[in-house]
Amino acid sequence: MKENRIIASALIAVGIVFLGLFIKSGIDNFANKDRKVTVKGLAEREVPADKVTWSIGTKVTGNDLPMLYESINHQTDKIKKFLQQNGLEEKEITVNPPTISDLEAREWGDNQKNFRYIVNTTITVATNKVTEVNKAIFKQAELLKQGVAIENSNPQYEYASFQQMKPEMMAEAIKNAQKTAEQFAEASKSELGQIQTAGQGQFEIEDRDQNTPYIKKLRVVTTITYSLKD
Repeated sequence: MKENRIIASALIAVGIVFLGLFIKSGIDNFANKDRKVTVKGLAEREVPADKVTWSIGTKVTGNDLPMLYESINHQTDKIKKFLQQNGLEEKEITVNPPTISDLEAREWGDNQKNFRYIVNTTITVATNKVTEVNKAIFKQAELLKQGVAIENSNPQYEYASFQQMKPEMMAEAIKNAQKTAEQFAEASKSELGQIQTAGQGQFEIEDRDQNTPYIKKLRVVTTITYSLKD
């Protein structure tokens, strides 16, 4: 009988120990379940633009419409020749049809002009030859020497290969976010747990600065929340 009481007491003691462990584990889990850290990961690249669109406008004025058409065609031919001499192909050059403004037909404005008609046209270059276009831009004064007055718009530069860069940059941003989270966990004497939430990442493309629009800055920012454990 006495022996049975000893065994029963031992079993109760063991049960109390296990119960205490379970309670402690539950308390620890409860204490840790809301411990989180949210960090941002950044990845950046500077890359040269791989596509450019450049619009070149020209116009002539006068009173003889047939002569103006002939003149604008000569202007256009000189611009096309200039572009081709600077490494651009005919298939990359588009000439828009001329537009005519008849000043005498207007009901407003200055009717004391020395000419009646204004004929405009635009030549558009769309190409991946960014270097060639930049060279042509710096040399466009040669057109003025040939008597070609141009109305130059700012070239529009793009980085069309951005989609190919996304996976690599996203992986780098996630890796940088994890490093930041690990540093935080170490400083707080915690252990980094699993990812709780993760954003898809914010992608941006912008000019490096106003003087070099043909150099693009790529930027990816991701936001990740990790759990923390003691």
